[in-house]
Amino acid sequence: MRLLTAGLATLLTAVTPVVTGVGPTPRLTADVNRDGVLTHADDAGKTTWTDNRGAIFLPNLDDDEHRCTVDPADLNAPGRAVDDELAACNDAADDRIDGPRDAADLAPLSIDAERNLSGEATGTITIAPADKARVFPSTLTAKDLRHGVRLLLEGRDIVRDPKKWDGQITVTLSVTDHGRTATDAVRMRVAPLMLQNDLQPAQTVLAGRPNTGQGWWGGTPPYQQGAPGEWRSFAAALRKATKVRFVRGTPEGWKDMWLQDSFEPATVSMPAVGGPHTMRILIRSGNVWDLPAANTPRPSGRLLYRDLRGPDVGIVQELADKASPGLDDLLNMGGNVESLPPYAGYPHGRIVYGSGERHPDAGFITMVTGQGYQPPVVVDTSWLMIGHADETTHVVRANNARGWTLAVADPRLAARLLRDVQRRGGENTRLFADTNSKYKPTVDELLSSGLPGNEDAARHIDDQLKILLKATGLAERELVRLPVIFDRVPGYGLLKAMSPGLTNGLSVTARSFAAPDPHGPRLHGRDVFKQATERALQQNGVRVHWVEDFFWAHLGGGEVHCATNALRDTGGTTPWWAGNAGTGRSPR
Repeated sequence: MRLLTAGLATLLTAVTPVVTGVGPTPRLTADVNRDGVLTHADDAGKTTWTDNRGAIFLPNLDDDEHRCTVDPADLNAPGRAVDDELAACNDAADDRIDGPRDAADLAPLSIDAERNLSGEATGTITIAPADKARVFPSTLTAKDLRHGVRLLLEGRDIVRDPKKWDGQITVTLSVTDHGRTATDAVRMRVAPLMLQNDLQPAQTVLAGRPNTGQGWWGGTPPYQQGAPGEWRSFAAALRKATKVRFVRGTPEGWKDMWLQDSFEPATVSMPAVGGPHTMRILIRSGNVWDLPAANTPRPSGRLLYRDLRGPDVGIVQELADKASPGLDDLLNMGGNVESLPPYAGYPHGRIVYGSGERHPDAGFITMVTGQGYQPPVVVDTSWLMIGHADETTHVVRANNARGWTLAVADPRLAARLLRDVQRRGGENTRLFADTNSKYKPTVDELLSSGLPGNEDAARHIDDQLKILLKATGLAERELVRLPVIFDRVPGYGLLKAMSPGLTNGLSVTARSFAAPDPHGPRLHGRDVFKQATERALQQNGVRVHWVEDFFWAHLGGGEVHCATNALRDTGGTTPWWAGNAGTGRSPR
């Protein structure tokens, strides 16, 4: 009888779940210590997020399986409905994981096994704010809870206005069993948009091709009216400086040539085993035009979705409901958003943009500058016709403690060089002599005109430099000054570069600079503006590649930098979450 009782007890133990009387004790783990793996080392401090500790996730805005397509007719549609539809298609917009490459873009979470739970146990994951992220799998079974499960969290947006959302979420696991409920939670942050800088080597250089079609304007496209041609000369010279991917627009002529002004490249990244996992995010320019219908976003931005969105490349936009007043919209372009490399106190560098009496759209510039890790420096560019930060300064490498300095457009240097040419017998030498420009003034003609606007431009640049030198700690003697003549735009009173803006070039690497050919005055067969530029940059270990852009870009108000864009190698820099470990030194 005692043997029978013992056997029955064994049988009952085998088939009856053990109920301990203790409620569920869920454990939710995220990569709080940022080493790419989930362990008990992630437990401490997981319900708060700081710059030094806390889990990170990506905004999953790329298109890993090329699911999103662009109808050619969309490129020509008036209004902004098409733009909203294009932006709404990305990997975060569907309800599945889009293959193994997409899975790598998601942040890992894990739920520890609780074998004491019954088969009736239930569990839920909630996220606050609910619209900023989601988890796969979306439902939890009792089996998942008893055996443990690995989750993947997908970010669904970026920080657009930190006053409305600071990028942080709380992920809460709730488990109920036998009428008892317990919770565990982790705090996470979406990766911020981090702008690249011009010292990072270009991996892909982009430039535009001209169109031959006629658009809604019924004639030569407006961008070609501003940039009369000679694309082949531009393309050939640019190819000598670097490999280039040329982007063609639509046959209807929507494509404009200003690649730099159409978007600003950035990256987002999170910790992973083997090093940061990074996705490119291209920030579409904030331009909204009243062409061909009122309040139509800049059509060239639609080509980003057609040509560049794909695996590990996403697009974001923040567009106003209506066009900016007057010439303010020019300041919503990518050429007005630049960045400084890392330096002491700013391990991820800083954003530089132009504002003033004219200013960029508030929503657009808040999105760009509100990411939290690259504090902005603002200079007045409203005195310039185009109004872009890239017209007057450019980051170049230097043999100083920080590894970089600023190249600066210098109208006074240009005037001194003209006077020197005149003094040495070159008074009849013509500027722009070997171009198709209708205006080819002699040195005497320019100097006798008094160079109206040139000294005003110099004073404005002085004001910019006061801000930049104070913000960076650079000394004036460290600046690289390049000769550029400025004059006034008839009918506007604003200023522009009359001679090609030598600072407005493309850094291919830290030691290679593609600059616009200045077509300056010649003395003894040598272009003195070229000589001065080569000499100044060579002292900093930078080689100049001259690019012919006079007709293709300069006469339209831009230069090599405006007519190109570059996707740069951001590897090897201090991760944004590890800023306290940064050296503040830039690539050499």
